[in-house]
Formats: sequence, structure tokens, C-alpha cells
Amino acid sequence: MRRRSPVPPSPLPQRDGVDPVRVKLPQGTEWATVRDHLVERLAPGAEVIDAMLDAGLIVDADGRAVSRDMAYVPGMFVWFHRERADEVPVPFALNVVHRDEHIVVVDKPHFLATTPRGSHVAETALARLRRELDLPTLGAAHRLDRLTAGLVLFTVRPAERGAYQSLFRDRLIAKEYEAVARYDPALALPLTVRSRIVKERGVMAAREVEGEPNAVTDVELLERRDDGLARYRLRPRTGQTHQLRVHMSTLGVPILGDPLYPVVTGPVAAGDFRRPLQLLARVLEFTDPVTGREHRFVSPRVLRAWSSYEEWAE
Repeated sequence: MRRRSPVPPSPLPQRDGVDPVRVKLPQGTEWATVRDHLVERLAPGAEVIDAMLDAGLIVDADGRAVSRDMAYVPGMFVWFHRERADEVPVPFALNVVHRDEHIVVVDKPHFLATTPRGSHVAETALARLRRELDLPTLGAAHRLDRLTAGLVLFTVRPAERGAYQSLFRDRLIAKEYEAVARYDPALALPLTVRSRIVKERGVMAAREVEGEPNAVTDVELLERRDDGLARYRLRPRTGQTHQLRVHMSTLGVPILGDPLYPVVTGPVAAGDFRRPLQLLARVLEFTDPVTGREHRFVSPRVLRAWSSYEEWAE
């Protein structure tokens, strides 16, 4: 078996806690120059790519500027910083729950993406933590939906990141979520929901289809109130996209504040932080794959619709 060549270190520094974009040139002979491939592959188009090349903003592994006529070499890496649009600051703090030489566990607020993606780049948990903790090597071991609050695990040392990611891949980490939704007396709880969920690229909402289940969630009623609301404990045994949100909607008790389930209501305007999705990643429990320590982290956060529905709904 042929070993993969190691990825060379980035010749460009981070900006505001955000890594430069790295592009590996694939095998092929249909491109004469690096420029030709980048124009075909990247969204900005020829005019923007040419301007970046002329300004020396795209570099090779040695940090040398890539010229318009640089010959295409399969397997070559190039780096550049993406020009970013202004982002609306998310006005909620990231609370560090635990920090040691290997990991950082934070309680992420609603509306803050975990890692840079799409229009959310510098205003993400990863970029913020790199800046606030002065830890440029920090990496995410997993992701939490932007609209979901709660516990997220980050790794300090890049060489150890794979070990912590394997906890999630191999289902060696116990996760508990909490949700607020309406109370349905006809719903017999606790129960286990099993279904097959698919999420198509470019489609906002996931959907359930016929077939072998790939998504399993344990649902338990924690508490109910006279105003018709209830608090639920959700334990996912699998990790499909939007799994908890889909399963709660399927049960007829969609999570409060969900803009996708059961009906897609459209994107919320940037800067509108009202009515956050009432879903919280409450508990992370695992054996540390590096130190062997037993960890149990619990978010102290209280979902707003439960503590003050009127405040949440205004």
C-alpha cells in the first residue's frame, strides 16, 4: 500500500484565529497552469483569481507567490486567505468548562457556529477560542449545530486530535441533550425512536425515508408544566445530521424555535438573535483516550423558554 505524502505546514499564518485555505491540485493533465485549475475550481471566478495571483496572495508550500503562468503540478498544495465579508458579532460569551494541556471543553451559546463554514468564519467558536485563549493550534473534535447551545470538545495538540475524534466516530462518548417542546399527554415516554434519515447536499432540511434505520434516539420526559410545555432528555445513539430535531418533530413535539422542522420557515436575518432553538447539549462523558481519565462535563445553562417563556417568545 502506497503511503500518502504528509501535508506540508502552512506557509501563511492564521488571521483572526482562522486558517488559510489549502488547495491540493488533483491528478490530471487537463490544466496547463495552476491558475487554470483555480479558476475552474473556485467560486470567485477568473477576475478575482487573477487579481489575487497578481497581488501575490496565493502561495506555494515555500511561501512563494504563484504566478499566472506557473505550470500545473499534480499533488501540489497552494494556500491563500479568503476575503471575508463583515460578520455580525454573536453577542453571547463562550464559557470554558474545562481546560488542560490536551483538551478544552466549552459551553457554546446559541447562534455561534462551531467551526468556520460558509458566511460564518471569524464569528465561530473555534476562531474565538484561538484568539481568546491564544491557542492557534486548537482544533474541534466534533461539531455542534450553530443553532444548538451546549458542550463542545476541542483539542489542544494537532497530533492528538484524531484520538479524540475517534470517540465520536466509534460512539465511545456518552451525550445527553435537553430540549423544550410542547407536552403531548398521548405520547408514551420514555421511548426509542429509530428511523432512516437522509440529508441531501444543498437542501436545508433532512428527511426520513424508508429503509434500514441509521438514526436512533432515546427520548425521556423530564418535567412538564401547566402552560403546556415540557422538558425532555434526548440521548442520541447515532449522529445523523439534525437527528434530534427530526425525531422530535416526528413525535409531534417539534423543538421550540426550530426554523426547519416540521416546516422550513426561511432564513433568519443576520443579527436576529430572538427565539433561539431550545436544544442544549447538556452532558459529555468519556474516557480520555490520551490520559485515561474519566470525564463528565455538564452544562449549567438553562434554556430560556423554560426559565421565562414570555422573554423567549417576545
